Amino acid sequence: MFPLVIIGLIYVSIAGIIAFIGRRRKFGGWGYFFAGIVLTPIVGLLLVLASDPRPRPAIQ
Repeated sequence: MFPLVIIGLIYVSIAGIIAFIGRRRKFGGWGYFFAGIVLTPIVGLLLVLASDPRPRPAIQ
């Protein structure tokens, strides 16, 4: 049982790193975190790399 806990922690940690990378992207950090959890971290990373940066608000 202990190795499953370690694998789960590594899995969630990788999803957290993906969320950190994607925090300024279109879906935000939480969106990429859940994508990394549900769709596997590799697919989550591909989503981050394929997404556009979040548009910056216009300064008036």
